[in-house]
Amino acid sequence: MSIYGDYQPILEDLLAQTMQHFRTINQQYAQEHGDHLYEHLIGRVKTEASMEEKCKRKNLPLTVHSALKENKDSVGIRVVCNFIDDIYRWIDLIGSWENSTIVKKKDYITNVKPNGYRSYHLILDQELPQEDVDGNTPGHYYVEIQLRTIAMDTWASLEHEMKYKHEVKNAEMISQELKRVADELASCDVSMQTIRQLIREED
Repeated sequence: MSIYGDYQPILEDLLAQTMQHFRTINQQYAQEHGDHLYEHLIGRVKTEASMEEKCKRKNLPLTVHSALKENKDSVGIRVVCNFIDDIYRWIDLIGSWENSTIVKKKDYITNVKPNGYRSYHLILDQELPQEDVDGNTPGHYYVEIQLRTIAMDTWASLEHEMKYKHEVKNAEMISQELKRVADELASCDVSMQTIRQLIREED
């Protein structure tokens, strides 16, 4: 039986609805301001195998409750922005959504991980008409949202590839190089942000 039980279709609907909400806001913002708030976004319902592996890693029973309540990333969306300011604009916007509450924030842009990882993570509690696994109606379902710039996303993809490759020659040297590049990309992100502000000051 699926670790998501009968809730799998609800998770798929939640993913589709939340992504459409992002697209609608992005389109409205572009019509009003002439540019977009994100460059692209991707989303997924975590695979059953990945969720089961996570439950085992955290010593949680393989139950629907573990999948939907203990772990809060069964539905995940990554928003890739052009500029750092757009990330924080999104966080303000998401915080104002109806029937949604941000229950956790992790700012890895301000508080960079030691390996150079940068991103902004938040957990959104979405209220849905459907009953949840605790018997609440409306139900409460979680969505994990990651917000990054293009540079942060490119770096994270490379770091992820290295992390999950079983054998990497010169792993220490590559890790040091990745950290150096992460800092350079962060500097570029700040410079690009500054240039955009300078351009707009002249309008």
